[in-house]
Order: sequence, then structure tokens, then C-alpha cells
Amino acid sequence: METQALTFMLTKVLGGRVRELTGLSGGSISQVFQVQMTDGRVAVAKWAQDNPGAMLTIEANMLRYLRTNTVLPIPEVLHATPDLLIMSHIEGSSFLSAAAQAHAAELIAGLHTIRGQSFGFQYTTLIGGLPQPNPQTAYWIPFFREHRLLYMAREAHHAEKLPQWLRTRIEKMAGSLERWLTEPEYPALIHGDLWTTNILAQGKVITGFIDPAIYFAHPEIELAFSTLFDTFDESFFDRYNEIRPIQPGFFEERRDIYNLYPLLVHVRLFGGGYVNALDRIVTRFGF
Repeated sequence: METQALTFMLTKVLGGRVRELTGLSGGSISQVFQVQMTDGRVAVAKWAQDNPGAMLTIEANMLRYLRTNTVLPIPEVLHATPDLLIMSHIEGSSFLSAAAQAHAAELIAGLHTIRGQSFGFQYTTLIGGLPQPNPQTAYWIPFFREHRLLYMAREAHHAEKLPQWLRTRIEKMAGSLERWLTEPEYPALIHGDLWTTNILAQGKVITGFIDPAIYFAHPEIELAFSTLFDTFDESFFDRYNEIRPIQPGFFEERRDIYNLYPLLVHVRLFGGGYVNALDRIVTRFGF
């Protein structure tokens, strides 16, 4: 019955008959389907019928922004409401060969050349379906402290996923970020959620980036996140470093500090072992 309702909406929106719906992975906030129409068209639908807080229109706006303002391969938004997002289908898989990783490095390095007037963004974006506040801020470290670490620690604590003893230590560490972090040359546009299933490739070529969490940031937070779940290896970082040299101390120190944010996101969503990962990083830095 559920897919019958979705089929009806797809027929109405796309103006044709649906031949087949195939479930896809990656829909923690919404269900994701590949849509095959009888006239040969193929689309992808994200459907959040059972999630009254869904904000798929924000995801649609982020995709449109990237398609308009960057050269990244991004699916076209065909239809968007808070609970239904329909996009063009992109061929590819999340197996990233060494050559595809080098191509990804070229694309992401290019993305990071796009400058903003301030850190943050024009509106609140999303990460993992969670609101990601983006007050436009003149300096990076205060933005990262207030609107990434302290904000998500508070949200995770209020959701009863982050214990108070660890929240207190994160807050103390957040007050000392200037010991390790530096201000970047300019606010750079980032994809914001570079993990493997959000990148599509065919052979040596990246064919698509999906599920963005965009804002203007220090590019190092993007690079750090990509190491958290082993999205890329040296094939990516060697090529990226050739185009945009990575400053000393990133892999040794700053990567772990920046990964506090995606770990807090995962604590807010899932709890569990991610709390221990946070504890290890905070302990490492003496808090």
C-alpha cells in the first residue's frame, strides 16, 4: 500500500506510468527508490512519508545550489516537497578506484576555490537530516566552536545521547580551539558530507555527488570528514595536495579536532560507540 501511494504521486508528477520501483540503500531519514518509467526514463525518489519533520526541500535547494554554482556532477531536481524529492538518475557506484579518487580530488579542490563572503550560508542546511545552522560569521574558529561543536553537543545531550560529563569536556575543549586551529585564507564552499555512499563513480570518473550538507567553511573540515569512515586513501590526498597543499599538522592534530563535529552528528543520530570515539579524542587533547 505504501508504494502504491508513492507510485500514484510519481505518475502525477512525472507525467507517465511507473514500471518499477527498486529500493536503494542510504535512506536513514527517508526511503530511497530508483524509479523506472514505462517510457524509459529513470529517476530517483526520496520519500519521507513517515517522517513529519522531513525537510527534503532543503536538500533540493542544496542540490540546486551546487548545480548552479559549481562544476560538480550533481543530479537535477525534478520535484521537491518536504516529504518527496525526485531527482534525475546518475549512473555509477560507490566503488572508488585510485583513478576515480584522483578525479574526486580535482573536483573537490576546485570546489574549495569557491569563495564566500563569510562562514556559514544563506540558510540553515541539513546533515543526516538534522538542521545545520549557518549564521553568517566573519571568522572560522568562532563559527566552528559555536555553530558546530557547541550546537551539536547541546542537541545530542538534549536527545539523551551525549552524557553530561562528556558534554562538559567538549565545551572546555571548544574554549581552547585557538591552540590548534588557524583561520583559513577565505571561506570555502564545501560539500559537507563526503562519505563513500554519497559519491558515485564509473571506472576512472566521478559521475555524481549526492546528499550534500553545504556551507562555507575551512576546507580542512571536509578533508577530515572524508577520513572518518575511510572514504578516500592516498590516491585522493596525494592529488589534492598537488593542487592545494595541505598544511603541516592536519593529519597529526587538526583532523581529529574537526572530526568531533561529524562524530557529534552520529552521536545525536545513533548514540552508541560514537560516544567512545568522542571520549578518545577529547582525552587525547587533555580534556
